[in-house]
Amino acid sequence: MAGLTTAEVTERIVRGQINDVPARSSRSTAEIVRANVFTRFNAIIGALFAVIVVVGPLRDGLFGLVVIANTGIGILQELRAKRTLDALALIGQARPVVRRDGVRVTVPISQIVLDDLIEIGTGDKCVVDGTVTQADGLEIDESLLTGEPDPVPKQPGDAVLSGSFVVAGSGAFVATKVGRHAYAAQLAEEASRFTLVHSELRSGISRILKYVTWMMVPVAVALIVSQLYLQHHDWPEGVRRMVGGIVPMVPEGLILLTSVAFAIGVIRLGRRRCLVQELPAIEGLARVDIVCLDKTGTLTQGGMRVSDLVTFDRASSTHPAQALACLAAADPRPNASLQAILDAYGTSEHNGWRCTAVLPFSSARKYSAAVLDSPDGARGTWLLGAPDVLLPAGDPHLATADTLAAQGLRVLLLATSGNDLNHPTLTQHANPVALVVLDQRLRSDAAATLRYFADQGVAAKVISGDSAVSVAAIAARLHLPHAEHPIDARRLPTEPDRLARTVEETTVFGRVTPRQKRDMVAALQARGHTVAMTGDGVNDVLALKDADIGVAMGTGSDATRAVAQIVLLDNDFAVLPAVVAEGRRVIGNITRVANLFLTKTVYSVLLGLLVVIWRVPYPFLPRHSTLLSALTIGLPAFFLALAPNTERARPHFVRTVMRFALPSGLIAGTATFATYLIARHHYGAAGLGAATSAATLTLFLISLWVLAIIARPYTRWRATLVVAMAVSFMAVLAAPWLQHFFALKLVGFPIPWTAAGVAVVAAAALELVWKHSRRTPTSRPSPPA
Repeated sequence: MAGLTTAEVTERIVRGQINDVPARSSRSTAEIVRANVFTRFNAIIGALFAVIVVVGPLRDGLFGLVVIANTGIGILQELRAKRTLDALALIGQARPVVRRDGVRVTVPISQIVLDDLIEIGTGDKCVVDGTVTQADGLEIDESLLTGEPDPVPKQPGDAVLSGSFVVAGSGAFVATKVGRHAYAAQLAEEASRFTLVHSELRSGISRILKYVTWMMVPVAVALIVSQLYLQHHDWPEGVRRMVGGIVPMVPEGLILLTSVAFAIGVIRLGRRRCLVQELPAIEGLARVDIVCLDKTGTLTQGGMRVSDLVTFDRASSTHPAQALACLAAADPRPNASLQAILDAYGTSEHNGWRCTAVLPFSSARKYSAAVLDSPDGARGTWLLGAPDVLLPAGDPHLATADTLAAQGLRVLLLATSGNDLNHPTLTQHANPVALVVLDQRLRSDAAATLRYFADQGVAAKVISGDSAVSVAAIAARLHLPHAEHPIDARRLPTEPDRLARTVEETTVFGRVTPRQKRDMVAALQARGHTVAMTGDGVNDVLALKDADIGVAMGTGSDATRAVAQIVLLDNDFAVLPAVVAEGRRVIGNITRVANLFLTKTVYSVLLGLLVVIWRVPYPFLPRHSTLLSALTIGLPAFFLALAPNTERARPHFVRTVMRFALPSGLIAGTATFATYLIARHHYGAAGLGAATSAATLTLFLISLWVLAIIARPYTRWRATLVVAMAVSFMAVLAAPWLQHFFALKLVGFPIPWTAAGVAVVAAAALELVWKHSRRTPTSRPSPPA
């Protein structure tokens, strides 16, 4: 079939019969702006800022300018991340092969039109619905759509569903439904969309903000009534005190820093040619404690070469090479092994051999077969595949194959069979002809990458379809612990608990089927592990989809790239440590700075309640809250959120953060209010400004100590950061014009020193809280060695 003509394609484009489902890797610009501007807390802060603009002075409205700046920073960073992602997604996008005007051409997915004739082969994803017109051993896996685990053989006239993928053979189909009319088109759109939701971190922050809202609303109402009616302030002063109490309750910067940290993480990974297809993947990487590696294309380089052909006495010395050439040429899309055979022995065009029927290679079968006619007119069935699959246990030829495999070589058996291709016992009584020995070259950086994972407490497991002996030899050359005890997956237990225990305790697995890979990932997850899976072939698709994090190689199949959260566009396995480190940096730092923001929220709510209960004026004006937030939270948090951090993220984000933030906020609020009451008693009702200054000193010193705790372990720049914030506050107290601007002036000798003494006691209590929060177990057990 010649496919559509150029005129027919143009006609369908004009009629809108085009595959116009947007393949988006990021949110649109409008969505980014809306997400950063129209938030619940921006609305609260905006309303309070408008109130201050009315009652004045504007220096009490500095918090509004800070929120505007923060929102702008968040938008700019996400737009930078969007540009990075969109550019990478365009590079990594699949380009199906279609026939037009009788010529094979590759086109973007979005340019496929109705009735296009699309060619497919092993590893290709079916991007639209269609009807098969040509099938050559074509088998399609529809499990991601229907849940049916077994590949479905396809013949001309059978339906093809978008979202399925080819596991064996090749063929072509005519597009019958395109764009949003195609089956699972919306699911495919959602799967490829860059998203900011569905992560433990973001859901945890949302829960915290929900709790904050519940606490904030009644306290704010009580504070309004207290300041305007019970304290009999004049209206502007009462409003300023009320706003000063509400503003610090809002952890608005926490949302900003989360978005900024994620966006910068995407940009950094993009520079390493790493495409993050789903934002939560960055978070998942931080929590990974087991990484499952496919051998071929990950630990070894993708290409192979034939290093030897071991023939057996019963075969002619010339026939094996010629039969191999014919077998390899019969596959229109040869895998790495067949390509090596083609490179070594050429094609069968001139040697007189001819292929009349073919059974393509399948990862589940682990062999391919074909009916070949030799030059002398003899017809026979030839097999090429794993020796231990084609030969019975105990066959003497297996010993030779095992000896070669133990050297880290890939070994294939060429054999003949007396049965037809469709015979159920095709492989029984196979007659060995020769062993094809393929040399696999190790990646130069594979050993260093595995050492990094070991140093970071991440267990590496090699899961391959190759011989367990061969895989173990490769792993041993890379110094992977316990590689000397491989397991043949055909002997794995099927009972879930025993399977989970075996997979957890073993490092190297061979002869693993695609379904077993998925079961092994599920078994590790059932034991409480966070699992990353790497792969490049169609046999890895199911495991990549079910793993917590799927990592595909850029030259891998369309199907693997479609289901993976992360694509290494340059196929560089050595990028993985940087990817994991970036995830840990983002999540570890967000957890760290969340303690600062939520400590402020807790002490602000507590101060509001205490003010209402004691019926005293709120101690702070908005300008005081802005100063304290900027020096002890806002500026330091921005630097801390972007700092290096290699600690593996712990689960239960809310529990982890609140274990420190809640008691530290209670300590800060209680100590500050105690200083305020002592100062009011000392200065009298007329000394509100002096009492406010004393309370501000106490709260700053306590908040600075919280910052000093969170900044640990100290490096030169972290120590400098803490000292710089302290010096900045001292400058405010020392410079007359800053004293006037912020309405801060320490009066007398006893009360300022009392304020400092209360802060010292509170700091000691904070140290106890910190030690307790770090001692309480919250993380999963470390993976076994």
